[in-house]
Amino acid sequence: MTQVVGLLLAAGRGARLGRPKALLEYEGERLVDRGVRLLHEGGCHPVIVVLGAATVQVRGAVVVRNPSWRDGMGSSLRVGLAALPSDATAVVVALVDQPFVEPAAVRALIDSGAELAVATYGGRRRNPVLIARRHVERVAELAVGDVGARPFLKAHPELVTEVEVPGDPRDIDTPEDLARLVTGEAPG
Repeated sequence: MTQVVGLLLAAGRGARLGRPKALLEYEGERLVDRGVRLLHEGGCHPVIVVLGAATVQVRGAVVVRNPSWRDGMGSSLRVGLAALPSDATAVVVALVDQPFVEPAAVRALIDSGAELAVATYGGRRRNPVLIARRHVERVAELAVGDVGARPFLKAHPELVTEVEVPGDPRDIDTPEDLARLVTGEAPG
């Protein structure tokens, strides 16, 4: 039986934004809760959320803390991958600051049957990504600084399946992006 776990990286402090992105709200829902819902509705169970700069209650997810969140996304990815249940066959990694990614994108990655699948939008690689259990340790080894799975994917292009998905991968990084989010405009 396949058990695909969802992993939401939400530990950063939002340096350019001026506050943790996990706490931002869009359409009456915190981005952290929206990310958990995205992964659940996309077919991931359980969902793990990595927190660091902000401490919040998150329903429907297993919360793990990254004490080294200041070291960048790589440390959060390592903490999240280390928290995977032993029976997980794969993990879909999503980022908290992409509120326009759709559950259909997550489902497409899972349905691809690939061991390493990267969501593409108009042919451009973005998040989320799916990583089979057998690659998790090597992905974690290369996740250093403010990068996640990209170094492993780049080192092993022959293993990567690109999956064109619906939705919008743009993220919220700056006060201008946030202003667009508040007014209902997609950031960009």
